Amino acid sequence: MKNPYLTSYFPLLSIIMFSLSLSVRTEIELISILKNTGIYEGMLEFFSETGIKLSLLALLMVLFFMVFAAMKLIADTINELSLLFFSKDHEGESLKLIRNGASIYFAGGVVSLFSIYSFIGIGAIFAFATLVYFIYFVYRISPNLTMAGVFGTVFFQVILWCTLVLGIIYLAVKVYNSIMASLPI
Repeated sequence: MKNPYLTSYFPLLSIIMFSLSLSVRTEIELISILKNTGIYEGMLEFFSETGIKLSLLALLMVLFFMVFAAMKLIADTINELSLLFFSKDHEGESLKLIRNGASIYFAGGVVSLFSIYSFIGIGAIFAFATLVYFIYFVYRISPNLTMAGVFGTVFFQVILWCTLVLGIIYLAVKVYNSIMASLPI
């Protein structure tokens, strides 16, 4: 008999691995920027080189961990809302069917650790893992959906995620433009 809780730690490990790979890559870039601006030498007066690197890594890990944890919370909510709106299953069997999908992100997290020298590589791995998970999600819940439910689930997910991502990009551009407009140049 297979223990259903054997892979329950996969989401946490996936978040940690993606956070670590992005943190290491961001740390490399940050240290390069700090060295080019001359700030790094000043920091060496207060911290050792190892201390600076570990501090930056820890801070970046916490930052990326929070971002990925929030994304997981939002993704779980969107998945369960799509099941609420479009699924014929009222017993929660669909949730049990998609539980093993966490191994897709776990594998993506492991692969992302080999791509720590490229933001594009890490992003591509995350995007690929997300696409594979989405296909897995729709495939596994499709027996509990009508044809209209499958289309509804797909469009619901795509529209919500696109709205969320475009909204964040819009806000980031607005903040950037307001900062640039306020600079005395």
